Amino acid sequence: MKKIPTNIITGFLGVGKTTTILQLLKNKPENESWAVLVNEFGEVGIDGAFLAEGGAMVKEVPGGCMCCTAGLPMSVGINALLRQKPDRLIIEPTGLGHPKKIIAILQSENYEKYIDLKATIGLVDPRNLSDEKYVSNQNFNDQLGISDVVVATKMDMVSDYDECLFDSWTKELSTQPKTTKINHGDLPQSWLDEDRTIELTIEEHHHHHAEQDIVEMALEPGQKFCRKENKGQGYVSCGWFFGAESVFDFEELFSMLSDLNAERIKAVMNTDKGCYAFNVANRVVSVNQLSIEGMESKLEVIDTQLLPWDQLETILLSLIIE
Repeated sequence: MKKIPTNIITGFLGVGKTTTILQLLKNKPENESWAVLVNEFGEVGIDGAFLAEGGAMVKEVPGGCMCCTAGLPMSVGINALLRQKPDRLIIEPTGLGHPKKIIAILQSENYEKYIDLKATIGLVDPRNLSDEKYVSNQNFNDQLGISDVVVATKMDMVSDYDECLFDSWTKELSTQPKTTKINHGDLPQSWLDEDRTIELTIEEHHHHHAEQDIVEMALEPGQKFCRKENKGQGYVSCGWFFGAESVFDFEELFSMLSDLNAERIKAVMNTDKGCYAFNVANRVVSVNQLSIEGMESKLEVIDTQLLPWDQLETILLSLIIE
């Protein structure tokens, strides 16, 4: 088979990776079929539902860094997608992961006949560059330090100071990546065809989770919902999975997500107004209607500290109207 052009799109929590990939899928050539391997820190796997709306073949690796367990979860997902013979493969690692080992696996002899590894695209919200929580985080710096192209996102929300900070900050990077700036995830496909220029010289600093099997989220007969928690790299997550028979009050759900103060929230929910995707970053809730009807509901909350999960669960259950 011909080599599949492959890109890694990396970046910290909330920078717009999924939005950017959705825009790329929307603007891809009509005669091409693309595949996406998406990795999430949380256990319930939400991004797959977002990306499936874009018409891509999608495989999910939830539950932390997908290069753990000797790369087995990642390899399983890649192999399944390659068998579909896509015209392009996009890999979205967790915002709390480091792409170095992923790149090493893709460049290994196992994939040298099948994958044409193109530029790694690193996304950054310029507003984060003035926040010590981000600029002192090793993963944040390593993700961008391994990127061939660094993209400033959400430029419609960025001040002149933030933009100047991005310009000066990228010029000081020793790797001297190419840079661009975008709104609403609108990255031209031409950037995906840039060649790799950066060698793997950055040390890995993240700690892998213990070896574990990939577990599909499923409910037992008669079970209304299940809950999964995860922790690592200074972050914790809690996710809920509800059966398709659970229908949530849209207005109450939106209000709850607006009031919830957490680092990152994602959800795909079956509501009385239809199925919707909810995306919360910087306490701003964005909502998109999904074409799928009667789907299972999933919600994931990520923060730097434990939140009152039991209390939040009680609130979620009170929002079910059917």
